[in-house]
Amino acid sequence: MVLPLAITGTGMVTGVGLSAPASCAAIRCAIDNFQETRFMDSGGEWIMGCEVPLEKPWRGRTKLIRMAASAITEVLQGNTDIVPEQTPLLLCLAEQSRPGRVFEDDNQLFLDLQQELSLEFHEKSRVIAGGHVSVAIAFKHARELIHRLRIKHVIVAATDSLLVGPTLAHYEENERLLTSRNSNGFIPGEAGAAMVVESAAGKTGGYLICEGLGFGVEKAHVDSEEPLKAVGLSAAIRESLGDAGKNERILDFKITDISGGQYAFKESSLAFSRIDRTHREEFDIWHPADCIGEVGAAIGLVMAGVLKSACEKEYTKGSSILAHCGNDDGKRASMIYLWQT
Repeated sequence: MVLPLAITGTGMVTGVGLSAPASCAAIRCAIDNFQETRFMDSGGEWIMGCEVPLEKPWRGRTKLIRMAASAITEVLQGNTDIVPEQTPLLLCLAEQSRPGRVFEDDNQLFLDLQQELSLEFHEKSRVIAGGHVSVAIAFKHARELIHRLRIKHVIVAATDSLLVGPTLAHYEENERLLTSRNSNGFIPGEAGAAMVVESAAGKTGGYLICEGLGFGVEKAHVDSEEPLKAVGLSAAIRESLGDAGKNERILDFKITDISGGQYAFKESSLAFSRIDRTHREEFDIWHPADCIGEVGAAIGLVMAGVLKSACEKEYTKGSSILAHCGNDDGKRASMIYLWQT
């Protein structure tokens, strides 16, 4: 029997807010912070982006650490029962294959983050360099830590930035970036996010619960030349529903990592049409990247944070939510969330 996870705390640093409440309020109001960056496209125009406005103009590796530290500090301050030495930290980062990565040694980045926080986390802590699907992988590991090792709390954190010269050059060359010469692309951003997860057993009151996880691989990914049929994503959604012991009829709306470009919207629509057999008048889709840009590995945690805030403030379209993410290499992940009252 798979036991669900309760999300009991969130922290967030984005281009529209330096805390989870501020970021979620801005996203709810559809406020963005898209501005000209210091990078120029091949047409000689400034690239638009969404930068996190920290107190100093940190860049690269230092900024990644600072964003993660700020988000983790927020969740620690929100739950004084957490003992870091007894709490594993699962740190989500960009895929190692992504061009423009500003660090090479993931483990050293983790150690430097602990030094920045002046804390040491549980020996079962680990780095998950999985890009967009990192959050689902982290939840899978968190389940094992909580339900097999009887660990009370697990912190899942992420930090990432696409506002890096080589990264932007790669995506512009592959016509993925929104520029003066390409309207079918995304706006780059950056973010740090964190959340506390624990067992949902015995929880009372309002909690966002992750009930199901699913994974798949799409052969017709965005960089392939194969016709898109959304087989990988639909398989991930089916697996997450099966993991939760539910069918698609319970779903009220979905939230995704879509940040721009026709491919992602088409894939999301095709995948859901493959599994949905329910007559619906509407099925809303949320995509927070509309406000914060493409933030890489942090997007999964931002999505969960937005859902938690929306459910607490009662402006969602229902209590059962489908969430899905995908990487450029075809890896797909799906999560079934439930607002438990």
